[in-house]
Amino acid sequence: MREIVCSQIEKSYRNNRAVNKLSCSIEGGKIIGLIGRNGAGKSTWLKLLAGHLKPSDGEIRIFGENPFNNLKVASNLILIEDTMTFPSFLNLGELFKMASEFYLNWQGELAKRLLAYADIPLNSYHHLLSKGQASTFNLIYGLAARCAITLLDEPMNGMDEGIRSDMYRAILKEYIAYPRTIIISSHYLQEIEHLLEEIMLIDGGEIVLHSSLEEVNQMLVRLTGEVNAIKEMTGYQDMLYERQSAISYEAIIERNKLDLTYAEQTNVLIQSLSASEVCRLLTNKSKGGIDDVFKS
Repeated sequence: MREIVCSQIEKSYRNNRAVNKLSCSIEGGKIIGLIGRNGAGKSTWLKLLAGHLKPSDGEIRIFGENPFNNLKVASNLILIEDTMTFPSFLNLGELFKMASEFYLNWQGELAKRLLAYADIPLNSYHHLLSKGQASTFNLIYGLAARCAITLLDEPMNGMDEGIRSDMYRAILKEYIAYPRTIIISSHYLQEIEHLLEEIMLIDGGEIVLHSSLEEVNQMLVRLTGEVNAIKEMTGYQDMLYERQSAISYEAIIERNKLDLTYAEQTNVLIQSLSASEVCRLLTNKSKGGIDDVFKS
């Protein structure tokens, strides 16, 4: 079943188009990484999916319905973000009790155990927590809700390395115990790769890549060696990245554009790129990266 379907959706703020004719289709029961640079449109798109914003144009269907102001969608989908707020007069334990009255699959005991593990007292107040503690509480709240669709927008912001590692494991264990669609927006793909089945790359408000993690890991290769050998091997096609020094030439190209038969006859070093490197390169604005800035 296609739980999420977006058709040519747009969202504009005055003269700025945050989401631009975005289309995609997502099947249920997967952990998906949403990757993109600052300002690419990740947060806006997640808010549109959650029904917190209404698109300027296009159509969104969650469980076959328009999510905007939709109680059915709201009770089966949760968006966790670091700007979320809760009633200041309720402590964390009372917030958990309030959640149990709205989310049908609410896991109250799990929420309390995770909060105790993170050493955050139940009688604390959300607005008085440190940034890391608030992010930890928010993530626990999102996992304990056990919604069919869970959207996590930079959920680890402010957490120290130790608790981040634990919370990544908590996400995985919860997914195994109760499979659902989890979309994790993050700048740190390397940290979450072990959780993911698919990657969605957003750039300029559009989904420019939606593939399995395995496919993304095999998409690009780095070639290092003599410049003429690499040029012949690649058929003199444009590179996504290239850098030449006094002793070697380095280039990155799509694997399917490479003549592997010719490659075996050369001394060119061929290396696959990680998914994190692939996403970074596909959104680079120049072929040499930061090095281009320093060229005279």
